[in-house]
Amino acid sequence: MSALLEDNYHAIQKQILLSAEQAGRKPDAVRLVAVSKKMDSEKIRVIWRLGHRLFGENRVQEAKVKIPEMPVGGEWHFIGGLQTNKAKDAVECFDVIESVDRVDLAQELEKRLAVAGKKLRVMLEINVGGEAAKHGCPPEKAEELFQAVGKCTRLEVIGLMAIPPFREDPELARPFFAKLREIRDRLQDSAGVALPELSMGMSHDFPVAIEEGATLVRIGTALFGPRSS
Repeated sequence: MSALLEDNYHAIQKQILLSAEQAGRKPDAVRLVAVSKKMDSEKIRVIWRLGHRLFGENRVQEAKVKIPEMPVGGEWHFIGGLQTNKAKDAVECFDVIESVDRVDLAQELEKRLAVAGKKLRVMLEINVGGEAAKHGCPPEKAEELFQAVGKCTRLEVIGLMAIPPFREDPELARPFFAKLREIRDRLQDSAGVALPELSMGMSHDFPVAIEEGATLVRIGTALFGPRSS
């Protein structure tokens, strides 16, 4: 199992570098978020031993158990839909929350951070495909959300995240990736601040996402293999 994981990891990193190079970007412009949800800590340790430190989880309760089992020094991103009643645990567990998609969540995070005496990097999740079943702020309300989160002094917005509609052909996801980049660029221009991160692209479409400007690609299945239901 560990040999397969190692092979997968090296193959993914090679593809990330190749895609960045083909897009005329620097080799270190894109980072892999190893999506470890539903994976036990031993599998995560295999990737850790290869020097990888950036992981993504989408369930707070699972992460509360798993993260303390790992060595210190990892960077843990929350990438799932976050309920306000999980905000307290989320600010304790994670270094970055990629899925801030509404004002009440931002305000609850701010409140919990004040109690903890901490600050937190966050990303705004945008529902680029307008899918009712998915989390995310509607694109037309992105600026409104950005301004509201900007009033939360303990939250630092570092970029945007999206989960576009699934398409068998990765090329069909390209317009959604481009849309997220365009929203980010517009927010940067209007606010005069840097939003360096674009978290977009998963196992089947990350090379296209990199071509469209992704700085973080969230890969689970191609790395760890299929998850049990």
